[in-house]
Amino acid sequence: MTPLPITPATSGILPNVDMLPPGVAPLPSTGIEMPSELGRAQEAASAQSGNSFASMLGQMVSDVNAKQNISGAAVNALQSGQNVPLHQAVIAMEEANVSFHLMVEVRNRLLEAYQEIMRMQV
Repeated sequence: MTPLPITPATSGILPNVDMLPPGVAPLPSTGIEMPSELGRAQEAASAQSGNSFASMLGQMVSDVNAKQNISGAAVNALQSGQNVPLHQAVIAMEEANVSFHLMVEVRNRLLEAYQEIMRMQV
């Protein structure tokens, strides 16, 4: 069985209806949903299409800072004996850790790109 070609008209999600074999119905587009994180990221990107790259990085840093603050508050509440489940505190800490490491990797890639541009000969 050969794979069905994907055309630009279908945005790369579904094969073109004209290209389907006889007797095969196309998938309904309403039944396919994006993951929530991807959908939110695309909505934010479309809403902020006029904003600069610097503001996007600033938003990323503030999001990481907010996750760090939430993590710290969860740990402090857990240590003070408040009614905070242990798994929620651990999840908050790991989420903050992963987002921080992602931010560091983005920074590293940006620095590498800058250094590569500076090494270019004009």
